[in-house]
Amino acid sequence: MAKKDTKGITVKKSDNFSEWYTQVIQKADLADYTSVSGCIAYKPGSYEIWEKIKNVTDVKFKQIGIKNCYFPIFIPESLLQKEADHIEHFSPEVAWVTHAGDTKLGERLAIRPTSETIMYESYSKWIRSHNDLPLRLNQWNNVVRWEFKHATPFLRSREFLWNEGHTCFATQKEAEAEQKDILAIYDTVCRDLLALPSLIGRKSEKEKFAGALYTDSLEFVMPNGKAIQGPDFHHDGQNFAKVFDITFTDKNGKKEYVWQNTFAITTRMIGVLIGIHGDDKGLVLPPSLASTQVVIVPILFDDSRAKVLKEVENVKKKLEKKGFSVYVDDREGYSPGWKFNEWEVKGIPLRIEIGPKDVANKKVMVARRDTGEKKAVSTSTVEKEVDTLLQNMQKSMLQKAETILKTSIVEVKTMKEAEKQIQNKKIVFAPWCSTKECEEQFKDKTGAKSLNSPFKQPSISGKCFACKEKATTWFYFGKSY
Repeated sequence: MAKKDTKGITVKKSDNFSEWYTQVIQKADLADYTSVSGCIAYKPGSYEIWEKIKNVTDVKFKQIGIKNCYFPIFIPESLLQKEADHIEHFSPEVAWVTHAGDTKLGERLAIRPTSETIMYESYSKWIRSHNDLPLRLNQWNNVVRWEFKHATPFLRSREFLWNEGHTCFATQKEAEAEQKDILAIYDTVCRDLLALPSLIGRKSEKEKFAGALYTDSLEFVMPNGKAIQGPDFHHDGQNFAKVFDITFTDKNGKKEYVWQNTFAITTRMIGVLIGIHGDDKGLVLPPSLASTQVVIVPILFDDSRAKVLKEVENVKKKLEKKGFSVYVDDREGYSPGWKFNEWEVKGIPLRIEIGPKDVANKKVMVARRDTGEKKAVSTSTVEKEVDTLLQNMQKSMLQKAETILKTSIVEVKTMKEAEKQIQNKKIVFAPWCSTKECEEQFKDKTGAKSLNSPFKQPSISGKCFACKEKATTWFYFGKSY
């Protein structure tokens, strides 16, 4: 007996984004809650997405000379306390190991919130001469930040996965030159793989990474009007080098401190992907990212079963020969409609239906996940048609996301305009004085914070939108996760 169709997603994305997001995660089989508050289990559906992000990014890192390594998850408290700004920022979020069995440890061990301190102790031993530079290492790992804000799977959790790039150079010029390469890698991964455009720019002094001279970020805008920070790059100058005595002898025999950068992309991007691309039917996966690009659903009857399955296998082989990832859903006990619904919820880019009439007509029915468009395609050209559809879908998803981003931003010149647009769930772009006091007052009044400032600035003149002092930069502001 065939199983009844499920209801799928029961709430509209535009009506209740939070509930919609929760349902998509659960019904698309991406993650599960655990008995550890704020920590989730990554199911294969989400971990495959992360593996693709990780693998593509990793290849690009290696192409520019960055190598992988791994450091302990435990960091002695004495190391963590070496950099004052660093520990002050992370202290409320650090989880500590205090005992081994019943034995109290002589020194508390932090569970890695980030790895600067444990890595730079080693860097100070490894780097001696200018010949040891540049040192460009990265590690793929997990970190724990015991946040007390409302946990949201992928977007804000107490444990998450990421890359940690930690590089050292002989000069500031060399270190800062790396910024362009790293931001380009992250932007390419987000745009070409995830079909996600972003606002790229420099964070404010208040919002920069603790211990950095400056932080550059990719900021994304969710459909509920909230911004969320994606990959970032921090130029740390010589701050950590001086604390951890990371020095080298230059070509003239002079002792110098290294110049350092750090950078990361995290599993938060899975949540951004879900929120921006998903629709009322569930998840929508960009073809370049999907581990399964095409699902074939046979329409089976006893008298034509063998012929249909033979044609299914023929189509599958043709598509796989061209490099497409294909799954055949020939499970017993499930109606075709139930299967259609399941694969729509899971966001598989293309669905191919093959029944006895299709076999007789030498055609298959192809449905595109993002638009719902269905068309009959000849089996003789199915691989070419699938290739075209997947390419068009990837482009279309990026274009749609770019439109969403563009229409989410409103330029303002006054506090009154800014307050109105923040209430309208918009990101405001405004001339700003760049002072911490003004930034904090605006956040207290509206709940919105500074995001970043584009590298390519419009001409700036006149007064700050918020405090009427002289404006020095154009900046994005918005409510955020």
